[in-house]
Parts: sequence; structure tokens; C-alpha cells
Amino acid sequence: MGFYISPNLQIGYNLGNSIKEDQNRDSPYYQQYVAPYLPNDFTYGIGVVGGYHILPFFALGTGLKYNYVSDNLHLLNWTIQPKFIFGRAEGKFIVEFEYGKQFNQSNINNTHYFGGKIGYQDSFSRNLLQESGLFIYRYSSGVSNAYFIGLSFGATVFSNRKYTVYGVH
Repeated sequence: MGFYISPNLQIGYNLGNSIKEDQNRDSPYYQQYVAPYLPNDFTYGIGVVGGYHILPFFALGTGLKYNYVSDNLHLLNWTIQPKFIFGRAEGKFIVEFEYGKQFNQSNINNTHYFGGKIGYQDSFSRNLLQESGLFIYRYSSGVSNAYFIGLSFGATVFSNRKYTVYGVH
């Protein structure tokens, strides 16, 4: 156990979004700041989370995440991420929950997201893991919601050299 840092890459597909029915689609605010529907297209992201592995089955981290959703819609989020780890020495299944809040200015502001990821970790060396998983996130702003589903790939570097199966000698 100990501290860790985990960079990752994500690619996801927009499942569509919905606009609140009470929003006036002819209002200047709506036409200037809200796209009626995001294109059903891919989104790309990169992030880094640092945290502490508190218990053998639980870690808590925080970090930054950037997502390109569409032209003029670039989201930079501060995230918090509790992670649950299941399994023994060699391969481990993970369940992550994530919450993020936008802190940059973009075409849509004041968004936040939450979601989860189910994945698998595999030891690479004494303190390095590779990780892959399937995620689903819901991005919310004041007037619209968007759902993304996709794949995440990353690595985790631990401060404790005896964390992985290769470190137990």
C-alpha cells in the first residue's frame, strides 16, 4: 500500500443528450450557450489521478481530467475517485466511481460529471500496473445532460515497491 499516481487515456461514444423541456429553445441564452444536441460522436480524454491506497481493497485519489467533446467544448475537470480492488496477487478487478467538476471556461460552463468504471489491473513490474476498463459517465450542465460510454487505458505507479506480485520475493 502507499501513494500512487495513475495517468490514463479514454475514448468514448456519446449516447445522446437530453434538454430539459422547460428550457425555451428560442431564448438567446439557449441559442448562444447550449447546442441542442451534441453530435453522436467520439470523445477523447486524458487524465491523471494521484492518491493513497488506504486499505488492501480500497484507494482514494484526486486529480485532473481533460475531455474533448466537440469543437469549442473542451472540459477540464477536477476529479475525486474512490477505487475498490478485488482479487489476489496477480490480476485484480477494479470498480471505480468518479465525480468531477469543470473549472475552465468553455462553450458550456459549470458542468459536472459522475460515473463509474469496471476494469482489470495486471502487474508489469515491482511497482507498476497496467489497467484497462469500461466506463460510463453522465455529464450535466444547467440545461442538458450527456452520457458517454467507452474504454479507458492507463498505468499506475506505486510508491511501495512491494505492491505487485513481482515485489513479493
